[in-house]
Amino acid sequence: MFESIFPLVLFALVATSTPGMATTLSTASGAQFGFRRSVPLMAGSAAGLASVAAAGAVGLAGLLAAAPFLQLAMKIAGSLYLVWLAFKIGRGGPPNLDVSMAKPNSFFGGAGLQWMNPKGWAMGLGAAASFAALANGPLQLALLLGAVFGLAAALSLSLWCVAGTLLARLLRTERQWRALNIALGLLLAASVIPMWRSA
Repeated sequence: MFESIFPLVLFALVATSTPGMATTLSTASGAQFGFRRSVPLMAGSAAGLASVAAAGAVGLAGLLAAAPFLQLAMKIAGSLYLVWLAFKIGRGGPPNLDVSMAKPNSFFGGAGLQWMNPKGWAMGLGAAASFAALANGPLQLALLLGAVFGLAAALSLSLWCVAGTLLARLLRTERQWRALNIALGLLLAASVIPMWRSA
């Protein structure tokens, strides 16, 4: 059985490990709050991607294509949310001095992020089209894609969060922290651009 789904697992691992808004946010959260306090964000983001992949498999893409205003509303909401997060991250200082981001993002914040993430939709829809033969119908495909993408995202976001935690150990001055936060904030803000290129 694993041999038949290995290409899907490999695709999901590579796709979820590449830099994007969720990985940047996990890195920033790891640097600011550490791994343990970032778990709700990462779990929510993994669950959100799992649900996006499952929804793509059962045909939500058809609804979005039939009602372009829903897609536009998702893009606007997603862009505003990401710019707001980028601003908060960019203004942050060292963890003990930071007052702008007093707590890490929640499970629901992480999940909602994936529903507005064009990379997540592209991964889910691409996987649904490419690996439909692995399942007997849309429901089974939704379960398979949801499980594979949820687990792959949990692993990759954990690795990005650990990278952020390691960065936090290397940074000694407030100036170094500000530079890191500004860089992460700018990267997160830049992740909005792909949403509007496909418009």
